[in-house]
Amino acid sequence: MEGAILELRVEIRIGKDLATRRIDKYLSRRFSQHSRSFWQRLIKEGKVIVNEKKVKASYILRKGDKLLILLPEEEKKDIPAEDMPLKIIYEDKDILVLNKDAGVVVHPARGHHGGTLVSGLLFHCRNLSQIYGPARPGIVHRLDKDTSGVMLVAKNDQAHRNLSLQFEKRKIEKEYWVIVHGEVELDSDLIEARVGRHPKHREKMSIRKDVGRVAVTFYQVSERFSRFTFLKAFPKTGRTHQIRVHLASLGHPIVADVLYGQGPLYLSHLKGEESPEKEEPIISRQALHSRRICLEHPSTQKSIEFTAEVPRDFHQALAALRHWRAK
Repeated sequence: MEGAILELRVEIRIGKDLATRRIDKYLSRRFSQHSRSFWQRLIKEGKVIVNEKKVKASYILRKGDKLLILLPEEEKKDIPAEDMPLKIIYEDKDILVLNKDAGVVVHPARGHHGGTLVSGLLFHCRNLSQIYGPARPGIVHRLDKDTSGVMLVAKNDQAHRNLSLQFEKRKIEKEYWVIVHGEVELDSDLIEARVGRHPKHREKMSIRKDVGRVAVTFYQVSERFSRFTFLKAFPKTGRTHQIRVHLASLGHPIVADVLYGQGPLYLSHLKGEESPEKEEPIISRQALHSRRICLEHPSTQKSIEFTAEVPRDFHQALAALRHWRAK
């Protein structure tokens, strides 16, 4: 029945390196799509069982603990499998790595039921992991709609658990290419600032010192221009909009990021002029590209690395900046 509540059974065995943590903190980090208050509520409802017993949110994990999680999931309408182009970088029986185009929503959400990356994946793959439920088959991590670049997909539950654990332990390395407004002062720096839901604008995230979640981003300057900077960002955590919020908090919002900065970038802007009405933008979506990812293969345990080709609009923006720097 549509709207009924289902329960997904998730089982976890705690290893030595995960012990001595509060269970609510551990779960909110392991399953970052849910907040810590969500897990505290679920624990209170007896939906998180440790060694066949109910526990409190303050329970300290021990090596060998067996967790059974009854994760509520709203039943959704069947997601349509759609024949859509996928830029596949690599694929085997466990994982699929692709280069996501900007403008593509990863999984169904309000206002985006069809035409999502998940629909394309369901057409391409007969089997995908189901750990996060029927609405997110195979989705280990996601990119924002207007962020392009390399993404991992899990083709079975075992691979999904392994990759999720690597993300949780911060073993997976990610590199993003970013163009920001302004001339960044330092050649490199580490940004450590908690990120949480904006108190007034629910579609946005913001720096939240008391209620936000720990977020860490390291960046390096690649090229400097007049009034713009090209950076490489290396997020150590994976919070929603993390890179976008962190850079905006420094006074350097990402170019063409409408939510946290300004609109599209025009050639007129590089000249220091107002853009005419009919001028075509150089780039009209946030200049953020997931360039590289390095991980341990879930089956072979060998280190593997993948890079995603940089899209045309990002190249155009860099080319325009380089041209006008040389003037």
